[in-house]
Amino acid sequence: MKRLILILSVILSFGTLAIAQSADVKQANSLYSNGNYADAAKLYEKVLSTKGVAPELYFNLGNAYYKSNEIGHSILNYERALRLLPTFDDARYNLEIAQLKVVDNVYQNQSFFIGRWADGFVKIFNSNQWFWISLSMFLISLILIFIFIFGSSRHIRKLAFYFAGIVLGISLLSFVFSGIRKDQLLNHRDAIIMSGVVSVKGSPDKSGTELFQLHEGTKVSIKSTLGNWTEIKLGNGNIGWVEQENIERI
Repeated sequence: MKRLILILSVILSFGTLAIAQSADVKQANSLYSNGNYADAAKLYEKVLSTKGVAPELYFNLGNAYYKSNEIGHSILNYERALRLLPTFDDARYNLEIAQLKVVDNVYQNQSFFIGRWADGFVKIFNSNQWFWISLSMFLISLILIFIFIFGSSRHIRKLAFYFAGIVLGISLLSFVFSGIRKDQLLNHRDAIIMSGVVSVKGSPDKSGTELFQLHEGTKVSIKSTLGNWTEIKLGNGNIGWVEQENIERI
């Protein structure tokens, strides 16, 4: 099983490796090394928009923005790196460093530990990897069912039936996890405040009551949109409306 997962991970990493070795990325890395952080960020952005996304590129872009003191952009790109690769420890560490510069210290309501464990487990692999695990387990279950039907002894058939049920269950769960990870990647429900100071309104209108203010780099969840306004929710449960131009989805 471990060998299969390793092989799948290597295959899926080929595209990322090709992007990382492109001339533009090497040039951007050189600009970053020489302290030209703004130019490096522009080139990383170009690669991401023309050649595809990769967690390492988002990580490098986040570093370039952090060095340029653009905290909102740095946090946004560290978050995007982790959305693609939740086990990216360097990105998580740098995100925590960048978050120390965010003015708003919003308390995050902690979910029940089982929910946190389940969410972390699902994020071990991406959607494609969970799909291939599901397919592999399904094929193994078919082999076990074949053994159950044509096994030479009752003991072998009994074991085959037992393990076929377990493996098929793993296959179904992996398929569900694949769908969850795909939904997480396609439906970006989290966003980052990108403007210096943003007034959060009680209604989607500039004349609405100001509830509170948020600063650049604060992470919010998107609940709904109405015209040019977005309803957001903070980790502490506070809800309000901001203009869409002030946020960018992760």
